[in-house]
Amino acid sequence: MNGNCTVPVVVEGGGEGAVAHVGLHALGSFADRLGVGHSLSKSIAWTGERAPVHDRGKVLVQAMLMLAGGGEACTDIEHLRSQTSLFGSVPSDSTLHRTFHQLDAETRAGLWDAIAGVRAEVWSRSSATTGTGDVVLDIDASLHEIHSENKAGTAPHYKGGFGFHPIYCFADATGECLSETLRPGNAGANTITDHVEVLVPLGHHLLALDGLADARQGAALVADRAGSAAGPRAAVAWRGPRALGHGGKRWPSGRGGRRLPPRVPDRRR
Repeated sequence: MNGNCTVPVVVEGGGEGAVAHVGLHALGSFADRLGVGHSLSKSIAWTGERAPVHDRGKVLVQAMLMLAGGGEACTDIEHLRSQTSLFGSVPSDSTLHRTFHQLDAETRAGLWDAIAGVRAEVWSRSSATTGTGDVVLDIDASLHEIHSENKAGTAPHYKGGFGFHPIYCFADATGECLSETLRPGNAGANTITDHVEVLVPLGHHLLALDGLADARQGAALVADRAGSAAGPRAAVAWRGPRALGHGGKRWPSGRGGRRLPPRVPDRRR
């Protein structure tokens, strides 16, 4: 099946009319060059007697494009369906909805592994990384306002608003969001268990992380550059002696950070 989410096009000047979502086509073409759709397809088993009309990896990538374009619901996929000359055959909102509900825990784990494989390949070729330095992970929480008190998982927050307080983990070298944990608005920013939870999905990305940092140097591999004291404990709980801590001298970003020795004693007792 075809896992590409876009149709090859040639851009020429002097034409008439306008085409919407050209920027999303460029993003989708990049994903096709990386083979994202094909990688995801391998992790999604067929549930019917025959192959689905829409390749499920392609469906997920087109959903990503929809979200990148400002979409908020499955029905927003219709904006891509109207541009068949750019995106080819795009699934309906009901197909996208069914695809999401077919992704059980085992399938989602396989999708994480597939994305990690693509990310490892991209990072190995990226000039943003050296392949020999420590990997810095930025962990931060952010308030998201919700205008309905009936939304599940929401709560008032300390700034007087209402909504979510998710916690994110970013790769400093590339700015990518590697994982996030959705939390209610009243969740604390310094909760160690939440810091550990947002680091757990990174187990799928260890191949990429190991490609960015040379573990043979005898130094720590991953630096948790969190903006709170929960960072070092979470990092040690997640990766043990291969984690970097928090505190001490200032980082260029203004957050605390210092290198811990390869063998980190457990000071939580």
